[in-house]
Amino acid sequence: MGKKTSGDKEKANLTWWQLSLIGIGSIIGTGFFLASSIAIQMTGPSVVLAFIMAGIATYIVFEALAKMSAKDPQKGTFRTYAKKAYGRWAGFSSGWVYWCSEILIIGSQLTAISLLSRFWFPNIKLWIFACIYAVCGLIVLFIGAKAFGKLESVFAVMKIAAIFMFIVIAVLALTGVLEGNPNEGIPQSVGEFFPKGLFGFWSALAFAFYAHGGIEVMGVMAIYLKNKEDAPKSGKVMLGLLGVIYVAALSLALLLLPYNKFKENKSPFVEALSGVSHIEFFPHVFTAAIIIAGFSAMSASLFAVTTILQTISEDGDAPKIFSKQTKMKLEMPLPAIALTSSGLVLSIVTSLLLPDKVYEYITTAAALLLLYNWLFILVMYHKLIEPTKMDKVKRVIGMILVASAVSGTLFHQTSRPGFFISLVFLTVIGVIVLFLRKKWKKEEAQNNA
Repeated sequence: MGKKTSGDKEKANLTWWQLSLIGIGSIIGTGFFLASSIAIQMTGPSVVLAFIMAGIATYIVFEALAKMSAKDPQKGTFRTYAKKAYGRWAGFSSGWVYWCSEILIIGSQLTAISLLSRFWFPNIKLWIFACIYAVCGLIVLFIGAKAFGKLESVFAVMKIAAIFMFIVIAVLALTGVLEGNPNEGIPQSVGEFFPKGLFGFWSALAFAFYAHGGIEVMGVMAIYLKNKEDAPKSGKVMLGLLGVIYVAALSLALLLLPYNKFKENKSPFVEALSGVSHIEFFPHVFTAAIIIAGFSAMSASLFAVTTILQTISEDGDAPKIFSKQTKMKLEMPLPAIALTSSGLVLSIVTSLLLPDKVYEYITTAAALLLLYNWLFILVMYHKLIEPTKMDKVKRVIGMILVASAVSGTLFHQTSRPGFFISLVFLTVIGVIVLFLRKKWKKEEAQNNA
């Protein structure tokens, strides 16, 4: 690894707690505020256990990524480590799988916050909101890593505040201070806790994992830490706080309202307090919080995919133009930003033209592509870091949990097509790799000559 320049030192100005807030800002999005209602319908009160399992797996994956980042900070993060562990095909595949998944997830977040904005402006066309948020997201991308980190920290505090507001109001409603929803009570049997059985619980796992997507952004931002060794600590704090507020909020929502009363297209937290008196302000405040959450997560994804695209290009696995700096002297190359922007536009058009169910399939596929990368991080981790016995145990547990979330999509009609769409993406990338391997071998032979 080369010597750091003064520019690199200037960029490396993040503290561990700022990285924790960036992680929270990257993770808490519409996956938790909206998609969790789908998981609740699939499995009932046991959704809380699904989120706990997803949180454990997320921590194991992040810890592996953080240890690699602390040992060898790389701008390309997991795709660079994949290349070091298994060769060029692994770095190429990991980078493009991630880019495809995040572009689709960005479109999902964008569509969700555009729909929510119609809560106040029902007569404005959806595409107008989508374009406004897309432009704002690109502005965040242009401002650079330092300003991005500060902005995500502010968004993270706002999102945590919104969840805590829900928790306080829910406790007041359950204790009778506020009139409204009757207390549903704690499930008294296994049947009440798992009303949809094993397969319902299994199917819900993918949505619980989807609500934790975004840890890769922390991997990308870890190179900007003042002390690279603080990366694992930032993850522990972030995921610990996230786990507590996720479980607390979901548990309170289920105590306030029967699981079968939640609706797929509405936030479970707004629904849970729909019958509580004297909180007419709550739907407005919480809808605004969800929009901020979705925009924040979308901006984080835009930053991550553009950075990954730049490193793919620098390694020769994408046209060199995507890592070529222009006279504008932006922190990221303008051509890389342009390709990310075109993917953003395509995802907007796709989300607005395709029927709702078809778009859900694509979103599920995007989440699965993300989980495939999580599996790969766990697989390559032990090639680059000398593992302890505990590391080996955690790695196996993490792989089992992630594999369970992936396989669970086969048991529900809504998510099943997404599984096969994700396989199509993998197949296309795999075929491209097969064609390029001959070229890579020739280049390697020439370099060794």
